[in-house]
Amino acid sequence: MDVTVVGSVNIDLVASVDELPRPGETVSATGYAEFLGGKGSNQAIAAARLGRRVAFVGLTGDDPDAAEVRAAMRGEGIDLRHLGAQPQTPTGRAMVQVDSAAENSIVVVAGANGCLSARHVEAAGPTVAEAAVVVAQLEVPLDAVLAAARAARGSFVLNPAPAQALPAEILDLVDVLVVNEIEYEAVTGRPLPPDPATLAAELAADTAISGSVVVTVGERGAFVWDGAELSHVTAPRVAVVDTTGAGDTFIGALADALSRGEDLVASARWAAHAGAVSVGSLGATTGMPRPEAVRASLARAAEPLGSPPPGP
Repeated sequence: MDVTVVGSVNIDLVASVDELPRPGETVSATGYAEFLGGKGSNQAIAAARLGRRVAFVGLTGDDPDAAEVRAAMRGEGIDLRHLGAQPQTPTGRAMVQVDSAAENSIVVVAGANGCLSARHVEAAGPTVAEAAVVVAQLEVPLDAVLAAARAARGSFVLNPAPAQALPAEILDLVDVLVVNEIEYEAVTGRPLPPDPATLAAELAADTAISGSVVVTVGERGAFVWDGAELSHVTAPRVAVVDTTGAGDTFIGALADALSRGEDLVASARWAAHAGAVSVGSLGATTGMPRPEAVRASLARAAEPLGSPPPGP
C-alpha cells in the first residue's frame, strides 16, 4: 500500500451565502449542495486521485448516508476493508457555509468518527504497517491517532486539525507535522512569527518536535522545516471558488509525493500546486486534481524553489 489514512469521514452540508452570518444573524443561502467530506476521507481521495494506492481506516454510522459514503470512496479506488460501521450511530456531518469571497465557516458533528478507537486501528495493523506513508488528523480520538503512529513503519504524517495541543507520546512519533497558522499556535503554544528567520530559530530550539514541520500559509504557500533548514514553497495565484478542501488536498498530495520517494521540499511544492488547483470548485473533493492538472500548474509556475522570503 502506498498511503493509509486513519481518520474521519463525513457528509458535508454546504450552503453558499453572500456573507457569513454574524452571531444572532439569519441570512438566506444562495445555493446548497451535499458532498462527501471529513478530513480523513478528503485526504484519502486527494492521494487516490493523484494515482496512489490508498487504504482507509475509520467508521461510518449505520444510517443511509453510510452507503453513499462507501460508494463514493469505492469509486475513487480506495481500499475500504477497514472502514467499519458503528451501530446506532449517525455518519459524521459537517455544516459548511461559504461566502462570496470563498471564506468558510464549518461546524463538525463527529458521529461515528468519535467512536474510532485504538482497537479499530490495531485490527488494521498490517494495512497501516505496510504503507509507505500513514496519514492521520484529529477528527477522531487521540487514542486512535496514537495507535496509528505506533503501528506505522513508513512515514507518519499528522495534521493536528481541529487544532489542539498534542501529548508528547504522539509528537515523538511524528515524522512530518503539517499545520496551518492556528494549528501551529495550538501545538507549540506560541503564535506563528511573521519573520521566517524567527520561525527557523523557534523550530530549531523546540525540543518537543523531533520531526519535520510543514507550515501552510494560504496563498503564500508553505514553509518547510526539515530539522536543519527552513525553505519556502510558493503557491500559484488562482481564482478561488471555495477553499474548504484545499488543506486536505495539500496533505493528500504531500503523502502522494512522499510515497513516491520525493524529498519533503519537492513534495510540499507538488502539494501547494495541488491545493491551488482544488479551490476552483465548490465542495471539499470536487476540485481535487488528477496528476496532469498539477503538472500543468507546475509548468506554468515561473518561480524556482529558494530561500525564505522576507515576512509579510
